[in-house]
Amino acid sequence: MVTFSANLGFLWADLPLPAAIRAAKAAGFEAVECHWPYATPKAEIRAALKETGFEMLGLNTPKSAGGIGQFGLSALPGHEALARAVIDQSLSFADDIGARSLHVMAGIASGAAAQASFCAALTHACHQAQQSGLTILIEPLNRYDAPGYFLNSLAQAEEIITSVNQPNLKLMFDCYHVERSEGDVITQLQARLPLIGHIQFASLPNRKSPDQGTLDYTQVFAAIEALGWTRPLGAEYHPDGVTENSLDWMHTLRP
Repeated sequence: MVTFSANLGFLWADLPLPAAIRAAKAAGFEAVECHWPYATPKAEIRAALKETGFEMLGLNTPKSAGGIGQFGLSALPGHEALARAVIDQSLSFADDIGARSLHVMAGIASGAAAQASFCAALTHACHQAQQSGLTILIEPLNRYDAPGYFLNSLAQAEEIITSVNQPNLKLMFDCYHVERSEGDVITQLQARLPLIGHIQFASLPNRKSPDQGTLDYTQVFAAIEALGWTRPLGAEYHPDGVTENSLDWMHTLRP
């Protein structure tokens, strides 16, 4: 059966993170994930996760550090030491709250030097993450929402995963970003299933709840189920108003 994770970067974003975790449980989600939880005391996050029985599926490395970066800094030539330090701090936080994965954000960059910096940062992240059993994720972002972001296609992500060649480096497959950039989400899912570590979704083109827009998530969720995927899918969308009022899709679209 398809199950769902609430991405608390967008859902219940008006609540403190521990309260958002509890709200996701009350709404019927099976797991949670977040973006940047670093300002919340780890003990409070752990307490909310223990109370709900949830696992924190993942979090992101910070978008910037020391005044450097906008959408991350792991692909920024000349800032390799800072990128490694940020990764280490993020992995420590993730491990302390029992998270399953860390999304390493690349940043605004291009070219061979940027790719070399990104691959070096990911190699470091994968080696460090092995100590706690975390998965490292990379995610192509579409050019409309994140202009200039280094990682912007599935083919580029596949090339990097192959080049780094670490078993705990996986693809974050966001249906919204993939459909906006490349289209044909179901075919892309089928082709790259062995590389995928997490799947997220939102409507097209406005990144709202999945029962809106042009992408038929009844078909997408059924296809994911048919592929044998058993881990929760991340609901990463902007709700219209109160989050609880945007959740009918959990009943109408679930296969």
